[in-house]
Amino acid sequence: MTKPEIYGDFNNLDSQNRIRLTTLGSIQDIARLGLHLKDGLALTVAMDDADDAGNPDDLMADAVVRYNEKEKCWVAQIDWSKVQNRSERAESKNGELRAAPVRRTGGKKKETRERKAAK
Repeated sequence: MTKPEIYGDFNNLDSQNRIRLTTLGSIQDIARLGLHLKDGLALTVAMDDADDAGNPDDLMADAVVRYNEKEKCWVAQIDWSKVQNRSERAESKNGELRAAPVRRTGGKKKETRERKAAK
């Protein structure tokens, strides 16, 4: 089963280096997906990024939702050593690229390099 994907600002961290899920993008994605956050919920967080040529290539990481009691907000706990770009995550086990999904961000349709090349 695919984990739900939500926006997470990788620069908006709590004191334990967890991503706060308090930004407008996070809140909108949580609402759009109808998620009910709870401790231990597995999901994927993604943030806008680009490759060296300026093509969209979001940063992504698998995460576990935790509640920050001190700040009274939900956060995403990630393994920072496993943050990858969407293009890297799209590689299958045998090294062949598979189509990565199109992601809506800020009302604009963003496409991966692979989808643009296929057009």
